[in-house]
Amino acid sequence: MLPVSIKIRPIGGCYHREHSPCAYRIIDKYLLENKLDVNIHYTEHESGPEIIVSLALLSAEIGLVKSIIDFIVTVIKARSEGITQGDDRHSSLELIVRKTDKTAKEEVILKINSMDPLDKKIIEKGLLSAIENMYKEKQV
Repeated sequence: MLPVSIKIRPIGGCYHREHSPCAYRIIDKYLLENKLDVNIHYTEHESGPEIIVSLALLSAEIGLVKSIIDFIVTVIKARSEGITQGDDRHSSLELIVRKTDKTAKEEVILKINSMDPLDKKIIEKGLLSAIENMYKEKQV
């Protein structure tokens, strides 16, 4: 199994329930309506939401990756929707993929202004590429 951390981190400031209650209502609603796969673990941090995924084989995880991407898009959109509903405006977000082993390597996939439109295909392409690169490195 390849444990991978996907982090949505603000560049300065924070993205947490206490500071973004409207956004977290949207995230909570998503989680109530959509059961996450057992290989997906969601954790809240003051430095932003984190999704830890255990992947066996990248090629066998395409459906799982789609559900991860849908959740990531929801979390990012919740930030901008939360701001329009009264959450504090904070800095931009970074979408990061990290190894969760001793190397602690991370790759910033995308920087997102909280009010910019999202391109799901760019998120998917960056996520798949970063995980594939980390998976290949793990096999060496």
